[in-house]
Amino acid sequence: MPTSSSDSKPYSRIAVLGAGAWGTALALTARDAGRDTLLWVRETEVLESIRETRRNSFLPGVEIPADLRVTGDLKEAAKAEALLIVVPAQVLGEFMARLTPLMAPEAPLVICAKGIEKNTGRLVHEIAAAAAPRAAIALLSGPSFARDVGRGLPTAVTIAANEDVAARLQISLSTPAFRPYASDDVTGVALGGAAKNVYAIACGVVEGLGLGENARAALLARGFAELARLGEALGARRETLEGLSGLGDLVLTATSMSSRNFSFGVELGRGKSMSELAAPGNPLAEGVATAPALVKRARDAGVELPIAEAMADLISGTLPLGEALMRLMSRKLTTE
Repeated sequence: MPTSSSDSKPYSRIAVLGAGAWGTALALTARDAGRDTLLWVRETEVLESIRETRRNSFLPGVEIPADLRVTGDLKEAAKAEALLIVVPAQVLGEFMARLTPLMAPEAPLVICAKGIEKNTGRLVHEIAAAAAPRAAIALLSGPSFARDVGRGLPTAVTIAANEDVAARLQISLSTPAFRPYASDDVTGVALGGAAKNVYAIACGVVEGLGLGENARAALLARGFAELARLGEALGARRETLEGLSGLGDLVLTATSMSSRNFSFGVELGRGKSMSELAAPGNPLAEGVATAPALVKRARDAGVELPIAEAMADLISGTLPLGEALMRLMSRKLTTE
């Protein structure tokens, strides 16, 4: 990959599709980078609220400037030069079926979701490529809480795509506070962004059980070892998984109560049931759907993921909370 994007031409018109916290933060970033930015909003009430108050309840405390345009018309948004797709991984395939007939074939699709499709085991770039085989597929991932990005706090992410597209996206989204690094390892970036949510839940469970920081550190390290084994089997590069979109994202997500996956694991470790955690208006953390899909993908590749398997069984209810730790601690002694 090139070390500089200074010779690349930015995409002048960018549409961000999805106005949750992360989509809104990315739209603000694109606008701050000098791009003509359009934010597509699915919910009518959210669209009206943004137009009236220049605020979005999904990203509280952040003002949306008047020159950041918003729309509820997907056809209008799809005309942009580059499309940042910020919808949950589990509905990405359905959304792509709507989007593909509306977009220009040459527009790059930047997938900003993290996860694995639960029924198929496909990573997010594989979902997008199946729906739009002629499009240039890119991924944007890394240690990035929407709250911090929306407030303009320093953040570094990875953009994975072919060389030219990655370089153009770098310069299109770069600001003094938002630094994108380029990669061509799309599989590694997609896998790191998906798997870290599962291991963040596991670290949360350790925290909720009160097992101490030693146990959490050990689990974090062994979780990364699992991720690296699966990455090697799927063709990802080790240096990608050791970078921002792998280890960097894992450390952030698995150590902060601001992480939905970590905080979900904490509540699970404290004894809350799945029915309590899945209450109306309280969407489940992405790692809940990702855990069984990650395990299936690993088994298909002939890779064992003991921690991910324990989390999948714990979430499904087939493994009692008290036995989850025993399963991990009673495994055969081996070398690191």
